[in-house]
Amino acid sequence: MKILKRYKAIAVITGTLLFVSCAHEDQPTETQLDYTVRNKTELDKWADVNFLDPYNIKIYYEWNQNLVDDNRYLFPPTVEKVKPALEVVKKIWIDSYSTIGGVNFVKKISPREFVLVGGTNLNTTGTQTLGLAEGGQRVTLFEIDYLNKKSRADVTRFIHTIQHEYVHILNQTKPFDEQAWSKLTPAGYTASWYIYSDAASRALGFITNYARLNIYEDFAETASIILISSKAEYAAILASVTDATAKANIKKKEAIVVQYYKDNFNIDFYALRDEAQKNTDLAIDK
Repeated sequence: MKILKRYKAIAVITGTLLFVSCAHEDQPTETQLDYTVRNKTELDKWADVNFLDPYNIKIYYEWNQNLVDDNRYLFPPTVEKVKPALEVVKKIWIDSYSTIGGVNFVKKISPREFVLVGGTNLNTTGTQTLGLAEGGQRVTLFEIDYLNKKSRADVTRFIHTIQHEYVHILNQTKPFDEQAWSKLTPAGYTASWYIYSDAASRALGFITNYARLNIYEDFAETASIILISSKAEYAAILASVTDATAKANIKKKEAIVVQYYKDNFNIDFYALRDEAQKNTDLAIDK
């Protein structure tokens, strides 16, 4: 009986060794995957110094189909266009909030990823998506290749996107008074906002046509339009609204925005506006 058990044990061990040997022979001797780490370029190092190291914001400008909608015709930005665009973002957005909100403001509240896309993101409605904020963690900026830093209009249009998307991120951190806001112009919201002009929308109490999509876009548009406008430019917008009720509602929305920044972040919204305007002047290539 003892001898039989010993033979069984030897047979089991032999079978195990045979299995391991066969399994080893079946493994490929070379992998098809590329595990090499790309050496950082000067642009990568600059982005790390200005975004990743101080603010924990990772910049993605090389093509990664997992970070964009592959159902759209999109392409990566021209490498030479990346740094100028990021300089605008840094100067006007980060520096302004850091000066008025405190040096740690953007460090505490910011997206952790910026995805840069070279071209236009067209929608089936004929509109263009200039930026996306996803879950407060990632912001995608489109039309990087088309930014002309010598044009104030171009710079303002571009920075409008990040200012707008950042307001959404702030709202996810601290919600605004949705109940008070929703009472102001409830009948004017529409999914077909794009068929109306800004002027027609202002006559109904909305700062832009896109503000008519819902109360969240309305808040973000109201805040971001004021931030990208000088005091005189915003006064001109209000002066263009001839309907007294519409003008009053825009000003009531402005007041909610101002109070929101003060109550939740201890930020003087008009000081932030003025700082953003000063930094816009500095960001434009003369």
